[in-house]
Amino acid sequence: MFGAGKWSESEVLVGYLDQQLEAIRASAHGLSEEQARATPCRSALSVGGLLKHVVHVLEGRLGSSAQPTAEEVARFTASFSLGEGETLAGTLEAFDRVRAQYLARVSSTDPADEVLEPPAPWFGVLDPTPSVQRYRLVHHVEELARHAGHADILREQLDGASSPSLLAAVHGWPANDFVQPWTPGTGGDDAPRAVGRPGAGG
Repeated sequence: MFGAGKWSESEVLVGYLDQQLEAIRASAHGLSEEQARATPCRSALSVGGLLKHVVHVLEGRLGSSAQPTAEEVARFTASFSLGEGETLAGTLEAFDRVRAQYLARVSSTDPADEVLEPPAPWFGVLDPTPSVQRYRLVHHVEELARHAGHADILREQLDGASSPSLLAAVHGWPANDFVQPWTPGTGGDDAPRAVGRPGAGG
């Protein structure tokens, strides 16, 4: 997790962005291909689809910020589910690659640099808006935190596993009075659920 410290503004932004990405990735820990494609909530969202969507979003952040086209909107819509021939393992590989590229880009970004935010016609904003990188990056934190929450809910519906318990399992952290690392067969409705301390795992 990203802990308190005497960080610079840029380091805080990178730290919180990476914390959300880590929580999203951990939501797939220990899942089968079938579970990664499962849609346990009323929406069509799955853990695998969420990971694919985050890859799509980060690739977009690394690219241009032009006026969205119909083709780009169609790709955005398709990014929420794993297609035929796509696998969880392949999606995780893409996630790790673009995560590293994205965080490297953010690390080299001055939050005070001026940018031109593209139109957001879904909000009625039809023209580009002068802004700064600080606004854009805080929006990225907001967006990824929302998806980390989606990942938490999806995984809890699949087997009851919590983000802190999954992160503990991924990193090999020992059990303590607050978190028990996830192991196969635990975390379901018939097993005690790990209790995470506030803020753990994003």
